[in-house]
Amino acid sequence: MMKKENIAEIFKRLKKHNPAPTTELNYTSPFELLIAVILSAQATDKGVNKATDQLYKVANTPEDILALKEGGLKQYIKTIGLFNTKARNIIKTCKILSEKYDSQVPEDRQALENLPGVGRKTANVILNTAFGHPTIAVDTHIFRVSNRTGIAPGKTVMEVEKKLLKAVPARYKQDAHHWLILQGRYTCIARKPRCGSCLIEDLCEFKDKNLN
Repeated sequence: MMKKENIAEIFKRLKKHNPAPTTELNYTSPFELLIAVILSAQATDKGVNKATDQLYKVANTPEDILALKEGGLKQYIKTIGLFNTKARNIIKTCKILSEKYDSQVPEDRQALENLPGVGRKTANVILNTAFGHPTIAVDTHIFRVSNRTGIAPGKTVMEVEKKLLKAVPARYKQDAHHWLILQGRYTCIARKPRCGSCLIEDLCEFKDKNLN
């Protein structure tokens, strides 16, 4: 594990560079965010936004989407990978929200994880971004950054999540999820990390840095 003072310095720099990070998914309510995150699995935020910008004009509540039915929903999300499965899960989720939660997104991890198409990562995103919980959703970007830098190395997503929750100072925990995603998406990219233009290059413990 990286030294505590180095981890603190990393997040201090990330905060200074981007004081108020947030998701790149477009949404105006917890429900819109939930649907967007379900759609974002194995898809780009840009692609999801393009689809939901049209979808939410006609349906942005569980009842509205249920009225579209699965076939109607597919017409709006057919450009997104795995759209058939996602449409099926979204319809099931909307039915549960309508019948069990008065059409509101529950602020509870177990309730969220019980929704079709929602796993731990999605639940963490909703709890963090919609409700302000200090959770960290480990996606491929965060998994890569955590291991490559040495902030929270681990062989599994759960191991990395647990280490991050322990390692990240409390004052940075709320926004750590977004900072790490953006770091992985734009700087610490998979094939050729942009180490030479990285804010935390001197603190990173990656041995094969690309400084060109």
